[in-house]
Amino acid sequence: MQSNRELFDLYQRDVYRTCYYMVHNASDAEDLTQEVFITLFHSNREHIEQLKAWIMKVTVNHCLNHLKRQKSLHLKVSANPHLFTGTEGKPVDRQVEERESAEEWAVYMNRLPAKICAVLTLRYMHDFTLVEISKLLEIPLGTVKSRTHKGLKLMEQILREAGAQIPKLEGENHEQRRKGIEAQVK
Repeated sequence: MQSNRELFDLYQRDVYRTCYYMVHNASDAEDLTQEVFITLFHSNREHIEQLKAWIMKVTVNHCLNHLKRQKSLHLKVSANPHLFTGTEGKPVDRQVEERESAEEWAVYMNRLPAKICAVLTLRYMHDFTLVEISKLLEIPLGTVKSRTHKGLKLMEQILREAGAQIPKLEGENHEQRRKGIEAQVK
């Protein structure tokens, strides 16, 4: 039987390639590859005759589950944009405008990787602190911070592609840039 390291070295490229072709996103493919190997390392593979076929089956199942979760999340956000805005006591025209804005943001958020989208949604749409997000998602605080940073950079790119004017300040530091993008996200 092969060690975990040998298994990883031998099949890592095949697993990543399969994940990438299925999800069409390098970041998600890397995450899925990691999840697949964690599953493989925790599995009893002594009695598996066709190891590569079994590994590919595990890989495809992980990808299909990922796509199903992503589709489900998108459908829930699209079907319930009112959850992102309060509607009590507001005029109908304001409610319609906010609903359209929420649907537009749902489209932008859907373009982000699911893990980053989850962090940004909790942070900026539900006002959770970074520590609270860390506890909710059961991930390290540093991971929450890096996903927030990466998410804001990706959202800036998405907004620029959509034609939003995000001013670039002369001598701008990281904190000023983050606050500007956060204002756009909120």
